[in-house]
Amino acid sequence: MPNPLPERAQRAVFIGLVVVLVAFGLYLSVGGFGGDDAGEEPVAEPSDSGPPPTGPDDTGGLSGLSTVAPSPIETTDEGDLDVFDWMPFSEEEFRAAGATARAFGEAYGTIDYTQSPESYYSSMEELATPEYADVLSEATRAGAFWEEMSGVEAIAEGRAEIETVRTFGEDSITFVVTVQSITETGEAEFDEELGEFAITVVRSGNRWRVFDFQPGDAGQFGEE
Repeated sequence: MPNPLPERAQRAVFIGLVVVLVAFGLYLSVGGFGGDDAGEEPVAEPSDSGPPPTGPDDTGGLSGLSTVAPSPIETTDEGDLDVFDWMPFSEEEFRAAGATARAFGEAYGTIDYTQSPESYYSSMEELATPEYADVLSEATRAGAFWEEMSGVEAIAEGRAEIETVRTFGEDSITFVVTVQSITETGEAEFDEELGEFAITVVRSGNRWRVFDFQPGDAGQFGEE
């Protein structure tokens, strides 16, 4: 039976084997047996295709760009600007819409208490859309004290002034209008500031009609 190696020799052999295995692993990781070129990434060859040239081509133009002659848009000098070109209606239509709103305010403040309430409402119905004309008697204040004012033969003249345009749409404009009513009786004359009202007019054929009439702080803010 062979004698076993001394313990020191066994350790030396073991350490030697470990060193050999580590060295072999490092050799494989950096190149292996395939030579120096085995682990290299392939280098892409230059392509024949590329971005189009930006210089003049054979036709005298720039390659890749349109050769059609440019067509610049027309621009308007600031002094020649017409703001109504930006709106869905002309200046004439705008004035007509404002005249309708103002006439309605005047009709609202004009009351002849010696006549019937129907005559008062009819003056506003002529300026309103059919839908709004149906509710005018509910939207005005006159009927509540008609009997009292007719007793003193009161006659009120309405006055109206447009303060601003609140908003507009394709077929509607809302004006803020101040309305005043100057009342004359057999004994005295006095005026009443009725306040500001938002009057919305809408296009109806070739004219404008009142679609809504509300206190200025509660009127329409567009095509609601």
